[in-house]
Amino acid sequence: MTDSAALDTSAAPDLAASTVDDRGLRLDEQLCFPLYAASNLIVKAYGPLLKPLGLTYPQYLVMLLLWEQAEWTVGALGKRLHLDSGTLTPMLKRMEQTGLVCRRRCLEDERRVLVSVTSGGAALKASAAGIPAAMACRLAADNEWLARLRADLNSLIELMD
Repeated sequence: MTDSAALDTSAAPDLAASTVDDRGLRLDEQLCFPLYAASNLIVKAYGPLLKPLGLTYPQYLVMLLLWEQAEWTVGALGKRLHLDSGTLTPMLKRMEQTGLVCRRRCLEDERRVLVSVTSGGAALKASAAGIPAAMACRLAADNEWLARLRADLNSLIELMD
């Protein structure tokens, strides 16, 4: 293909003159876009709060679960966080190298890997205690609205899962 052929738009369809009803294809009509944009902005807002702890946002989610329950299987963590093992395993390996978690094979079923919080990971909980309040302050929203939003998003996750 020559450069002049690559620039020739005479054969390109005139999208503006399309007779297809494309209202559903507008960005502002998509549910996925505000969810995607909000998710990106939320993760970005957590960054400065998590940096002093040495955690990424996904690692923070793992730690939240380990602070609730000290031991999980990799499969259960993945299911709860909606992450596949290809994403979760390298992250857990990095977290083990930094002393936050310990991974070991289950004695009853060696196919299962158990993840537990270390004393270093448990100690990090106190440093993370102010993060939820800092995010609530950043959102400057009332608690009722946030509770409704969380419930609606959880309903959406349930529908999609």
